[in-house]
Amino acid sequence: MSLNDPQWGKKRGGSNQGPPDLDEMWRGFNQKLNGLFGRRRGPGSGDGGGGEPPSMKQLGGGAGLIAMLVLAVWLASGFYIVVEGQRGVVLSFGKFSQTTNPGLRWRFPAPFQSHEIVELTSVRSVEVGYRNNVKTKVLRESLMLTDDENIIDIQFAVQYILKDPEDFLFNNRRPEETIMQAAETAFREIVGKNKMDYVLYEGREQVAVAAQKLMQELLDRYKTGVAISKVTMQNAQPPEQVQAAFDDAVRAKQDLERQKNEGQAYYNDVVPKARGTAARLTEEAEGYRQRVVANAEGEASRFKSVVAEYNKAPGVTRERLYIDTMQQILTSTTKIMIDAKAGTQLLYLPLDKLIQMTGATGLPEVPPPATRAPAQTEPPAATDTGARSRDALRAREREGRP
Repeated sequence: MSLNDPQWGKKRGGSNQGPPDLDEMWRGFNQKLNGLFGRRRGPGSGDGGGGEPPSMKQLGGGAGLIAMLVLAVWLASGFYIVVEGQRGVVLSFGKFSQTTNPGLRWRFPAPFQSHEIVELTSVRSVEVGYRNNVKTKVLRESLMLTDDENIIDIQFAVQYILKDPEDFLFNNRRPEETIMQAAETAFREIVGKNKMDYVLYEGREQVAVAAQKLMQELLDRYKTGVAISKVTMQNAQPPEQVQAAFDDAVRAKQDLERQKNEGQAYYNDVVPKARGTAARLTEEAEGYRQRVVANAEGEASRFKSVVAEYNKAPGVTRERLYIDTMQQILTSTTKIMIDAKAGTQLLYLPLDKLIQMTGATGLPEVPPPATRAPAQTEPPAATDTGARSRDALRAREREGRP
């Protein structure tokens, strides 16, 4: 059966096939209403047929029904719903009565009581120094004076939530304006206690935190029922009239800091090396001093021991000193020229070949001097070595001494 069929929903065969017919219900309601006022119609009566006037009983019953209906509607108007995150504030003749929690609530209908719904969890915000966009500046709010008598342009936003609906509704006539004035007052106080560079660069976060703390203290003093959740500095810069000069000063300061950092880096590189070199030279000098002092003490001790031996046997000691001296000289020399006693004879000792033959560790053996012969006598061969040659050389040297 189609839904547009006028017979849809009627009882057929003792069973209900759908919802009741609205037209039939409306006609039944009209008939009952007409019966109350004495306008009953017969089944075949037309639209212009008359009826009997209603009696007082019928009028009283109709008025009572209407009054009950109006009373029910009036009482039902006292129901209201408070969703999660909201609070309901009930007013009795315009005066605060109570605060209701989330859920289905009822109050006395107007004019006895009324209610207002207050959002607690939603984050609200006010803008100071601009509106909707940082380019839309409000200079009357944004221009502030710093401690070093400079003017800066600051735009910031304040986000807040409600913590007490009663205070928010009844203690302040215009709470948003109060919050904006408190925010501007707190920022002007914090900015006025700090220098321009600190507010613009070094301490932007600290300025915002300090302003938020001071702002909360002011709002609590005014009992606004507001909790500041965050303060955000959107923009902070010098006024546009001095922006170019300020940029030059900032660049110069940045160059100064860069050069200071480069100088510090050079200092950190050079000074440790110089200190290390100085320490090394100091240690080397100390080692040299200790070595020289030790050598001198050793030589002095050796000299004392030699003097003691010399006093016991002067001749033997002189001979020993002479041999030791010659040993030191000959070990560092590859060629030696010896003047014979006659003055006409030169002896050539090939010590370099002797050293190669005898080895670097041993003492080179000296060949015996040549006998007195004519000047054409050739030097002795390098192979004539031995203990006998050394003894002869020593004897000849002793003879040549005064």
